[in-house]
Amino acid sequence: MLPNKNTESKYIKSGYGQVIGVDEVGMGCLAGPVVVCAAYFNKRFYLNKFRNLNNVNDSKLLSAKRREIIVKELIKNKHFKYKISLCRPKTIDRLNIHKASKLAMKRTVSGLARGTRAMVLVDGLHEIPNLKIKQHTITKGDSKVFVIACASIMAKVYRDKLMAKYAKKYPKYGFEIHKGYGTKQHYTQLTSIGPCAIHRKSFRLS
Repeated sequence: MLPNKNTESKYIKSGYGQVIGVDEVGMGCLAGPVVVCAAYFNKRFYLNKFRNLNNVNDSKLLSAKRREIIVKELIKNKHFKYKISLCRPKTIDRLNIHKASKLAMKRTVSGLARGTRAMVLVDGLHEIPNLKIKQHTITKGDSKVFVIACASIMAKVYRDKLMAKYAKKYPKYGFEIHKGYGTKQHYTQLTSIGPCAIHRKSFRLS
């Protein structure tokens, strides 16, 4: 079952001017930043059917090619707005990964929210601390709620491209393949040559 627009439509019908979905990518990685995307569609979007976005799903269930196609369709859709923020490894090491991801979420949502009455739909169990906007957490929201799924895809594509750039700067780790996750190949390289500048020193790297 694909994510649907029922949750967003409910809040829009009850008077919210913005229904923002937010999700993060890269929480469990050993290297690279955690990337957050917040996104919303204006009211007119929910009154129309966009067939080119019918296959939006949890980013983890889509191929890289499909995610790229969806991102292109989203960016050119005049009803869609988004913002991306990230926290780099040094910040993750200083704060811890949970606090760093929530900090990036707060920055992203605050930068996207307008003067209209807004509701933020957060993927996961935990609210964004000190956010002066109403919010609602949804477990596995990226597989249930359309706008969260779109935010998830945007964040995933952005982070994958960033890790591909890091792969050129640090070519011995295979970042273009595992994107910083703790694969067997990644651990083998860490054992052989040790961490580089984008590794999270507070994570178990061996």
